[in-house]
Amino acid sequence: MLISIVAPCYNEEAVVARFHEEIQKVAEELLPLGHDMEFVYVDDGSRDRTLAVLKQLAELDARVRYVSFSRNFGKEAALLAGLRHATGDSVIVMDADLQHPPELIRRMVGLREQGYDQVIARRTRTGDGLLRTATARLYYRLVNRLVDVELADGVGDFRLLSRRVVDAVLDLTEYNRFSKGLFAWVGFPGTTFEYENAVREHGRSSWSFRSLLNYGLDGLLSFNNRPLRAALYLGLCLLVCAGLYTAWIVGAALVNGVETPGYVTIVMAVTALAGVQMIMLGVIGEYTGRIYYEVKGRPHFLVKATNVEQTEGHAACGTTKDLIR
Repeated sequence: MLISIVAPCYNEEAVVARFHEEIQKVAEELLPLGHDMEFVYVDDGSRDRTLAVLKQLAELDARVRYVSFSRNFGKEAALLAGLRHATGDSVIVMDADLQHPPELIRRMVGLREQGYDQVIARRTRTGDGLLRTATARLYYRLVNRLVDVELADGVGDFRLLSRRVVDAVLDLTEYNRFSKGLFAWVGFPGTTFEYENAVREHGRSSWSFRSLLNYGLDGLLSFNNRPLRAALYLGLCLLVCAGLYTAWIVGAALVNGVETPGYVTIVMAVTALAGVQMIMLGVIGEYTGRIYYEVKGRPHFLVKATNVEQTEGHAACGTTKDLIR
């Protein structure tokens, strides 16, 4: 069985060679069991020497396939490119910063042999701050009440996919992609196991609070239209409240006579309704924006450099120990 390792890279110059060395060790252990490997690296427009390191790795190891974007298109585009270029019977998606332990690959392959189409590694939140842990759990609890698929807390992109799962995901050509939700949407038999959260070896994560917030909103809006339905319900609720308030004002005027309405009440009502209208317009705008990008039909990414054609030959393999840093 051919296993493809798909690893998106963004400014991973300091760690990608060591990552490849660790993956090579796993590949050597699986080879006697009848499993060969290929390594698909996607350079997501890195600003450092990541591409240069990948080219050197390709010269040393004929199993290395790299794709380099013309600019930074984001991790979702990098995952899509990796899946498109992977030719294995099974595909393992993992980060190149060694936060996804390579030694877990053997366990994934063993579970795949038991018939599972998706083998999902779920990290524990050991080492995360209390605020981040509580926020993440609250988010997943909320989003699972709204979206059409089940998203598990701690489950990311680190997983093994069978060829039919990969083909099913590639058939989903939407522009606004949320891979975690897409993997859950396609279904097929799967299993999950937990692993201890690993510390990033070099550099800092490119995921800021703002990018995480936007990613969370993408997940919320990509798999349901309930926020739009909520706008309808909220409008009906406000209409009922306005009718009841009007009836109360008319009743009070008939009983006590006409009184001058309170200034504060009017200001609060106008401000609150204006805020609700802006929020609803924002929700509608988010969905309209997604339609706008889908209709334009632009490609998910543009490739600047790749060695896919060269790696189809039979060049000699080397090791990362020979890599000139």
